[in-house]
Amino acid sequence: MRIFDPHIHMTSRTTDDYRAMRAAGVRALVEPAFWLGQPRTSPGSFHDYFDALLGWEPYRAAQYGIRHYCAIALNPKEANDPRCLPVLDDLPGYLVKDNVVAVGEIGFDSMTEAEEHAFTVQLALAREHGLPALVHTPHRDKAAGTARTLDFVRADGIDPSLVAVDHLNEVTAPLVAASGCWMGFSIYPDTKMDPDRMVAILKKHGTRRVLVNSAADWGHSDPLRTHATAVAMLDAGFTHDDVDQVLWRNPVEFYGQSGRLVLDDTELPTAELLFAGNSISRGGS
Repeated sequence: MRIFDPHIHMTSRTTDDYRAMRAAGVRALVEPAFWLGQPRTSPGSFHDYFDALLGWEPYRAAQYGIRHYCAIALNPKEANDPRCLPVLDDLPGYLVKDNVVAVGEIGFDSMTEAEEHAFTVQLALAREHGLPALVHTPHRDKAAGTARTLDFVRADGIDPSLVAVDHLNEVTAPLVAASGCWMGFSIYPDTKMDPDRMVAILKKHGTRRVLVNSAADWGHSDPLRTHATAVAMLDAGFTHDDVDQVLWRNPVEFYGQSGRLVLDDTELPTAELLFAGNSISRGGS
């Protein structure tokens, strides 16, 4: 089994998670920029975070044989803080980097005017750079937020095949399925979707234009939920080819539109190499 997790926040995870993910079949992932919990107060803190997504985290993932890519954006929650808005002007310099395969997470948290502005600007940046857009739907008023999201996608004119609308559920999935955008689902231990509910959605909507992720942030989450979904699919009668479609070929197709995916094992940095003069090696053998 091979797994490409299309949305997971590895900055919040340990090296034990990387080891367990590799053992479960994860060979590649995309880490979108997100809210770290502690509010950032200046663009400089974003720059350091983006640089870590582009440098340190791919180096850390490579030690376990996992390809790490990222999506870069001003996330919806922090788009409401005027101190963070200058980041929007800095994004073009990051969106040309080789490891950036999407603009994200963008979209809505509380559906404010500030979030609408940031969403509009970043959808345009995705379109202008020919990059996919990974869109966050709000945890509150999700149906209204998803409908509003699709209004903005249509207004921008970006090709819907370049847009993944994430954190969907049984109520919002039909809206996105009819839009031509990709449907994204986060599988969590207690909240959002679980593997059995995901299987039911796959039975209803099929396996095309579906992205299944673990998200796995700093809250109660599990970076192996993609693998658990694969097992649930097989138990429900889906074939191994269906599992490969959902958990590998679909994310490869979606992010492959960036033209930046390299999925073989060549050029992965080893533990003997340093990143910015640093190594993750600790102690003797």
